[in-house]
Amino acid sequence: MTRRKKTRSLADKVTIRTGKRKDFKKWRHENPDQVTSSRRFTQKKRQQRKLQAARKLARQETEGQAIPIHPDASASTPSHDEESDR
Repeated sequence: MTRRKKTRSLADKVTIRTGKRKDFKKWRHENPDQVTSSRRFTQKKRQQRKLQAARKLARQETEGQAIPIHPDASASTPSHDEESDR
């Protein structure tokens, strides 16, 4: 009695669902208006985005340093003179 060779994948053995996934992907691509996310998924994502935004705001408030964008005019004038001399 000879031993059967092991197959690396079961994909070639399975014939029940062959092509159905590909057909569904094609249909979904052709009919985007009929495909909608579930309510649970959209609620979950909305909640995740709210949490992410809250964390970002908290991070900006705690870690952010105040950078003087427009410092005093007297402090910036000497630096402009030095740059024009070059």
